[in-house]
Amino acid sequence: MTLSASERPAAAPAAPATAATAAAPAAPAGRLAGIALMTGSAASSQLGAAIAVLAFPVLGPAGVVAVRQWVAGALLLVTVRPRFAALTREQWRPVLALALVFATMNLSLYAAVNTIGLGLAVTLEFLGPLSVALLASRRALDLGCALVAGGAVVVLARPQPSTDYAGIALALLAAACWAGYILVNRVVGARVPGAQGPAAAACLSATLYIPVGIWALASHPVTAVALGRAATAGLLCSAVPMVADIQALRRVPARFYSVFMSVNPVFAALAGLVVLGQSLGAADWLAIAAIVSANAVSTCQ
Repeated sequence: MTLSASERPAAAPAAPATAATAAAPAAPAGRLAGIALMTGSAASSQLGAAIAVLAFPVLGPAGVVAVRQWVAGALLLVTVRPRFAALTREQWRPVLALALVFATMNLSLYAAVNTIGLGLAVTLEFLGPLSVALLASRRALDLGCALVAGGAVVVLARPQPSTDYAGIALALLAAACWAGYILVNRVVGARVPGAQGPAAAACLSATLYIPVGIWALASHPVTAVALGRAATAGLLCSAVPMVADIQALRRVPARFYSVFMSVNPVFAALAGLVVLGQSLGAADWLAIAAIVSANAVSTCQ
């Protein structure tokens, strides 16, 4: 939906939620399961993103994203086996929307990182889930948690000024896609049982990337190591998060999910420290503490 952002074995089929049940507060056990799923999704996504960055010099952003989409689609096709023919018109609509959002989000973010740098791209992309959290806030405490998390993301990412308006526009497009990913994924989770929805969307997204991938791989000196890194990113950044996110959004409100997504820059910083050898200063650790604290307060509400 890189070290940010931007796209999870199948759960047992769940009955489609009605409007009443979708709006009902999550039970404590379901909320804890949702938190575990969101944490695993963020950790997997950012570890894979750190590995994907290593493939950028060889494959380029478009090549890495294409391989990611192909691997995610193939894995979910084999493990979940989406039943395309069984989907109704009401189910197809959000699935198609999720596929388009997923395909656009990853490419726009990676292209933005390549032009305006990681910090600014990550900060601008987080405007997506932050906007969802702010618009869904009903209490001052909710609003405060979202703002604290957003401010800490800015400190942690340390965005640098840029006059590359195309790169800024791409990052804002990624932000809009992330917001759409949250909202559409919730609808998919309500209308399509199990992991059928994200699996079908991943397969469609992979199909969209066939011409992009062919062009990108044909224009770069492909190596087995780079392909392996991009494939690993496909598993960790796309396949795992897509399934985990939809399961989480069945258990927690979109507002809470959006605030909790501020842990992505935290895991990105930690992955950068472990995988890429990037150091963390005192301000980084303070920002991480602020994000964790905002999420802890939000969780206890």
